[in-house]
Amino acid sequence: MASTVAYRNGSQKGALNSNSKSALKSKPSLAASGPRRNSTGTFSGAPSPGKDNSGISGRVRVAVRLRPRNAEELVADADFADCVELQPELKRLKLRRNNWDSDTYEFDEVLTEFASQKRVYEVVAKPVVEVVWQKMATMSVLDGYNGTVMAYGQTGTGKTYTLGRLGEEDTADRGIMVRAMEDILAEISPETDSVSVSYSQLYMETIQDLLDPANDNISIMEDPKTGDVSLPGATHVEVRNQHSFVDLLRLGEAHRFAANTKLNTESSRSHAILMVHVRRSVKGKDSVLPSENGNTSNMLKTLKPPIVRKGKLVVVDLAGSERIDKSGSEGHTLEEAKSINLSLSALGKCINALAENSAHVPVRDSKLTRLLRDSFGGTARTSLVVTIGPSSRHRGETASTIMFGQRAMKVENMLKIKEEFDYKSLSRKLDIQLDKLIVENERQQKAFQDEIERITIQAQKHISESERNYADALENEKLKYQEDYMESLKKLEEQWAKEQQKHGAGKTRIELKDDGLVKTPREESLAVSSVEEVAEVKRLLQEETRLRKSAEEEVSNLRNQLMRWKRSEAAGNSEISKLRKLLEDEAHQKQKLEEEIAELHNQLLQINFEADETRRRLDGGVAGNVPSGLDSLISQVRHSQLRDSGDGEKASMAKLFEQVGLHKILTLLEADDADVRIHAVKVVANLAAEEANQEKIVEAGGLTSLLMLLKTTEDETVHRVAAGAIANLAMNESNQELIMAQEGIRLLSMTAANAEDPQTLRMVAGAIANLCGNDKLQTKLRAEGGIKALLGMVRCRHPDVLAQVARGIANFAKCESRTPSQGNKRSLLIEDGALPWIVQNANSEASPIRRHIELALCHLAQREINAKDMISGGALWELVRISRDCSRDDIRSLAHRTLTSTPTFQAELKRLRIGYG
Repeated sequence: MASTVAYRNGSQKGALNSNSKSALKSKPSLAASGPRRNSTGTFSGAPSPGKDNSGISGRVRVAVRLRPRNAEELVADADFADCVELQPELKRLKLRRNNWDSDTYEFDEVLTEFASQKRVYEVVAKPVVEVVWQKMATMSVLDGYNGTVMAYGQTGTGKTYTLGRLGEEDTADRGIMVRAMEDILAEISPETDSVSVSYSQLYMETIQDLLDPANDNISIMEDPKTGDVSLPGATHVEVRNQHSFVDLLRLGEAHRFAANTKLNTESSRSHAILMVHVRRSVKGKDSVLPSENGNTSNMLKTLKPPIVRKGKLVVVDLAGSERIDKSGSEGHTLEEAKSINLSLSALGKCINALAENSAHVPVRDSKLTRLLRDSFGGTARTSLVVTIGPSSRHRGETASTIMFGQRAMKVENMLKIKEEFDYKSLSRKLDIQLDKLIVENERQQKAFQDEIERITIQAQKHISESERNYADALENEKLKYQEDYMESLKKLEEQWAKEQQKHGAGKTRIELKDDGLVKTPREESLAVSSVEEVAEVKRLLQEETRLRKSAEEEVSNLRNQLMRWKRSEAAGNSEISKLRKLLEDEAHQKQKLEEEIAELHNQLLQINFEADETRRRLDGGVAGNVPSGLDSLISQVRHSQLRDSGDGEKASMAKLFEQVGLHKILTLLEADDADVRIHAVKVVANLAAEEANQEKIVEAGGLTSLLMLLKTTEDETVHRVAAGAIANLAMNESNQELIMAQEGIRLLSMTAANAEDPQTLRMVAGAIANLCGNDKLQTKLRAEGGIKALLGMVRCRHPDVLAQVARGIANFAKCESRTPSQGNKRSLLIEDGALPWIVQNANSEASPIRRHIELALCHLAQREINAKDMISGGALWELVRISRDCSRDDIRSLAHRTLTSTPTFQAELKRLRIGYG
């Protein structure tokens, strides 16, 4: 019988629940290590940030933690004393050899079985994450130093409990990972700092991504200059809050390998490595430079690049060291145990070599030692917690663990700060300032243009006013000249009359000349003057008459325009009155229809109630013809939407599934009553959302019934819910092959072609997208119109639908890129015309669409045969943009790697004279 272990993430509660009264200082001495050292390391002084230094010497700190007896030990070892005796006040423990003799060991911290999780974090991990050194400077992850927290010990002694406990049921049980992230997020500034994490496991000498299980062969990268170790192929997720970090830990823990052994019912079979990268900005001082003309009044202010400090926290949950005969491992579990023991043995050899100052340290004997190269003998501040059990049956393993911790205390690290100038941040600031200056310049230009327009309008007003004044003055002058003319004409007429009277007829003296009668000179001059004046007056009168006629015509035209405008205004007012009346009529009609609908709804409820009553009475009389429990099932399905939502609804579905049975629920999918059929398919869809129910649904023929609903039913609600259930079932690889075998793609394509509701299209697109992720089904999926159906659904333009379409295209392109047989064939996506839509949406504002499209482009570009089509289709420019501006590091690096490794792309970039390397 396997024993129950008290320290296990997610196992027994209350094993460590008492808080220590005070934090004890670590004792500055080692058991068998020569001269005494300070527990935090032999720090001679804190470094000045931003200055070059050779590093600060710091010893590996080691704490030992005792696990309380578990249930098996309480029974089996009831008559035996513990093999370990702790003296926490002296930082010492005694390991009994026999009843009379014992060995004594000293550590930096000794934690009893009653030590709380908070106490463990404060003495083990907090000095690495956040600590003040003599109130002068800090040497922690938050200040640009690398740090490592590691747990070592026998299987079942509480390593995972100490490090990875989430504390979902009791916050006091939170482990070092959760508490460290709480301190980090509390100290950083969201505006200038960033925190990203990766979570992986070392299993059978293979590094696998716990956040993306498909990424199962990650390589180790070592910086030749700094010696820093990283996993560039692992998924890095930026963390903004504690809740998202806990979700990541929960996801990673679900993917970690575990097995049932005699020492632990849930024994970890891999080493878990959590890497937390902290990037913090430290503002530098501004510097001032004189302008080119030397005028000190105009100074050009230049910004010094801000300093960026990069700290890395590595939390390592080692798999348990164990003897094969005690763990009872066999078969594959035996191979796992051998791999674990080999890696831990390699780690022990490295620590022995470092403790003895050996010239050669066998770092490359195991991937575990390569990952921990910076933690032991490197530049990281390392804190190790060794976990032991009290049972005398495991004294050998306990002694081995204690000696491992003793040797680790002799290892010296050289702590170095990691900081650099953030030229990218400075460039972004300068770009922002440039944009502000451009906006300000445009604003000033706009104000200048507005001022010019204002002056122009004012000048036009002045000109119009001057012209109007001139016209008025001209009119007054004309009137004055007319009056003078009339007065002169009147005087001339009077003078003429006087002359006529004066020179009466017959008394005029006339002289005879050779050519006839001639007037006297005086009379002749008066007559000529009078004729000229009369001619001038006539000319002025004609000109005035012409001007008056022109003015009268202009006034007439203006009056006609005014009359037309008045008629148009009257017609517009009449039309507005008609529209208002129509709107009032429509509102009144809408109110009447709503009242009628409410009345009909009430009548419908009453009819349904009466029909249910009638059915129950009829069924009571013919109970022999109705299957047992089917009537109650109909009632439960009819009223399933009236029950509580959320967890209550899931509990209700689970209870319905348990009491009624899946076969009876599937029977209702073929009911004649449309209402019953709709509710039944909703029940099946809710059950299919739970992974535990999917296999049962498929075995009972639920998948066949759902596909038959798509074929035989015209109700779009049934189509939407059935497509959602099929999408859930399509997440399983075996179910994907069944869907394809039963013409699922053809039925989903037909549903997509006839659907108009965005939610229906989203469900259908999600189901096809899941099928696109299967390497074996690509050719058949394309032949049955799967790609055409995805592209046809973009007509909806709903962002949720487009996101599912983009996900399906990305899945299909990813499968193509990793299929060796397709290497010399043109992409099926390009042949079906998907490339123009991909390029068009590569820079979409919706991040889910953009992320999937960027991935699709990168996967398409990995095959040389697609390069020419992508260049002609404009995809090359999008790849260049992705490699430079994509927000996700993994996508950006993939695009960059693809561009630099594809000869066709390199040739085109060279032809376009675009520098890219």
